[in-house]
Amino acid sequence: MDAPGIDLRVLHERRQRLLETELGVSFQQKADTLRVYGAAHVLPLAEKMIRFVLHSGGRLEDAELRHYLAQLRRDPDMQPDVFFEASIPVTRQGRVVRARGSGQLAYLAALRKNAVVFGVGIAGTGKTYMAAAWALHSLLRGAVSRIILVRPVVEAGESLGFLPGDLSEKIDPYLRPLQDALMDILGQDEYPALFENRVIELSPLAYMRGRTLNNAVVILDEAQNTTIAQMKMFLTRIGKNAQAIITGDVTQIDLPHRSQSGLVHALSILRGIDDLEFVFFSEADIVRHPLVRKIIAAYENDAGAAR
Repeated sequence: MDAPGIDLRVLHERRQRLLETELGVSFQQKADTLRVYGAAHVLPLAEKMIRFVLHSGGRLEDAELRHYLAQLRRDPDMQPDVFFEASIPVTRQGRVVRARGSGQLAYLAALRKNAVVFGVGIAGTGKTYMAAAWALHSLLRGAVSRIILVRPVVEAGESLGFLPGDLSEKIDPYLRPLQDALMDILGQDEYPALFENRVIELSPLAYMRGRTLNNAVVILDEAQNTTIAQMKMFLTRIGKNAQAIITGDVTQIDLPHRSQSGLVHALSILRGIDDLEFVFFSEADIVRHPLVRKIIAAYENDAGAAR
């Protein structure tokens, strides 16, 4: 395959070796033409990935490159450039977050046009991270003035007992996944300043009752652990110029057995409402360590065998 006009230096030596190893191809640069040698069935994938790397300006990390390559292998008709078109700025220093996979693309599309968005699916699909990124994007462009992080205080199969400290210290362990996402995007220096200035607010779900939330992106994480009454209460807090993002995994419900999940109930009654959308993530959307996909598949296979 010849790809005229491509400067191999833009690919960088490390990325060149990575693509050669992952795809089983070899590159050769002559003048302004890049030649790619390999099996016929991988050459179209190689061409797409080369153009994708060039489009990125060489900014892709190795982990991202491997992830997009895995996506392309699963769906050879995919056009990787759509992930750059879906990039969102999240800091004033120019950092952007890109969708990884079709699930996250659909998630961002839903967030752009709806006041209430549910992100529902298995662990590791980026539901919480992308919600945090969208909230920061909304804050950066002045669409809202604050971010509110909410989570039901439900323990995952074990009792932690009495937790010392003030309210913030008590709920910190429960809200840590949301804070981790924001700190990963903002860095250790910028996040505390936003928190101290109450631009970012943490709240257990129980403290939402009676409030009206205006000019904010409100993220409810681990929504599978809400009761029906709690979910109704949360959804009716939405005020002017506010957006609610609800994330959850219905395979990891930690409520007492007799309690019905508010997320499961919402899935059954809220579909078809204008300005509200559900986005569903699958195993193909997992963006954590590649081992996570195998672990989840093993548990699902075991559950299926047990039935």
